[in-house]
Amino acid sequence: MFSLNQIDFSWTLFLDRDGVINYEKKEDYLRNWNEFHFYEGVPAAIASLNRLFGRIVITTNQKGIGKGLMTAEDLQNIHHPMLQSIEKAGGKIDQIYYCPDLADDSPNRKPQPGMAFQAKADYPEIDLTRSIMVGNRMSDMKFGRNAGMHTVFLATTHPETPFPDPFIDLRFNHLVDFAAACVDAKK
Repeated sequence: MFSLNQIDFSWTLFLDRDGVINYEKKEDYLRNWNEFHFYEGVPAAIASLNRLFGRIVITTNQKGIGKGLMTAEDLQNIHHPMLQSIEKAGGKIDQIYYCPDLADDSPNRKPQPGMAFQAKADYPEIDLTRSIMVGNRMSDMKFGRNAGMHTVFLATTHPETPFPDPFIDLRFNHLVDFAAACVDAKK
């Protein structure tokens, strides 16, 4: 059984973006920074998680690029100020991996584990068995399992998701709650 008190600096935290770090745009895509809104307390929560995890990376499906609704530059224009806000709160994201592919079976599109393997290639010290995927959708949980990770489900956008579930190790209402539980587990 997985427990948060196992975490140390050799662990890696994988975060989904929409519905975890920021509010999702219902049945649409965030296309610019003006549409991006952090969940309350998330930048500070990420800063507290940085003190527990050796690496924190974001893995996000971004079909809006593949559909031509936005460009990779538009995505960077969202991510750059997002990262600045996190850094201003004392936090750090090591890397952001995104998949613009439209095909659901693309090796890099969650739930396939390609983005986790990209992170492992960039940071060979990442041990996927000592990693946690935090997301708000079952595709995030399956991505985590497919890569050999532990999984944490956040009930921000889909609170009706059944738990317990074989794809979900732990469940929290919000990233802030997860961060608080991690800090408490290390006391």
